[in-house]
Amino acid sequence: MGTTKTLLLILAALGAAAVASAAWVVLGGLYDVAANTPHLQPVHTLLETAMRQSVRLRARDIRPPPLDDGALVARGAACYRAKCVQCHGAPGVAQGDIGKSMQPLPGPLVDARQRWHARELYWVTKNGIRMSGMPAWEYRLSEDDLWALVAFLQHLPDMTPRQYAQASASDGGPVAASDATRGPTCAPGPRAGDGLHDSVKRGQRALSQYACNACHIIPGVTGSSPHVGPSLAGLARRDMIAGKLANTPEHMVRWVRQTHTIDPLSAMPEMGVSEQDARDIAAYLATLD
Repeated sequence: MGTTKTLLLILAALGAAAVASAAWVVLGGLYDVAANTPHLQPVHTLLETAMRQSVRLRARDIRPPPLDDGALVARGAACYRAKCVQCHGAPGVAQGDIGKSMQPLPGPLVDARQRWHARELYWVTKNGIRMSGMPAWEYRLSEDDLWALVAFLQHLPDMTPRQYAQASASDGGPVAASDATRGPTCAPGPRAGDGLHDSVKRGQRALSQYACNACHIIPGVTGSSPHVGPSLAGLARRDMIAGKLANTPEHMVRWVRQTHTIDPLSAMPEMGVSEQDARDIAAYLATLD
């Protein structure tokens, strides 16, 4: 019994020392967060391992559709050029300045097929990677475009620079699908169910996806403490929206989507919020009483 008690005391002391050390590093500002130097290798390895295992766990039940359709691949090539090449580069194409300067470095995807299953590439593209610069494209790309990108990534490792240039060629106008019947590519559109059947919960999620928490303090939505726009705490109790409209769900949808039509002098930008997302956002904001 005495040995067990001693062992427990030692473990408790080690745990307390680890917590104290972590607090010292964090509160003392000892870890260098500058992006012009990479993570320490053990930190990089730890983060990458955690990311890979997390993706594999969450993507395990996804069933990819057929990905060998030529029109789908061409559509994915156009989307890749519009959305991905600036950070990941391509055969014969360097990353843009933002991609080259990020830490962790968003490496090339020419070997993505060897490192990830199609279902995992879809999950990463849709949901993004927290604690990195990889964004979640769920609210900015249609479900078809997400899978088109995955289809293109299956072919990217086999492409020469010339083949990539041909596949991603555009006349500089809006990126359009090779198959015109599928509609415009690389734009918000119908997306897969996110498992959130409650409009309030969808709205809570949409607020961060449209970066509303970058300017507003929003109860229930993680963020820093910005002082750009007013706090949205207690919004449901207010009589007016921005001093312009009666505070009703329909008016909130209008304000979120048509801000500058209602108030041309407002500093609040229009974020391209879809009709359904605006209704979900209004549903969540109506709970902030």
